Amino acid sequence: MCRSIKTLRPPYTDDVTEDDVHAAALQYVRKISGFRAPAAHNTEAFNQAVDQIAHATADLLATLQVRGRPS
Repeated sequence: MCRSIKTLRPPYTDDVTEDDVHAAALQYVRKISGFRAPAAHNTEAFNQAVDQIAHATADLLATLQVRGRPS
């Protein structure tokens, strides 16, 4: 979908930061909205979407089980 979003789970990366998760969420929202930066009247919706996707991403990464890795 978006080449600048990197895989955030082992074995691709072991040290995922909140900044990594936020950056991926931001890139996703930019891609699907078609806006690099929203207009003033869309800023709240844009930022809310980024926060929700970042939260969902963090939840996903926290619950994924990767074979051969301790949980």
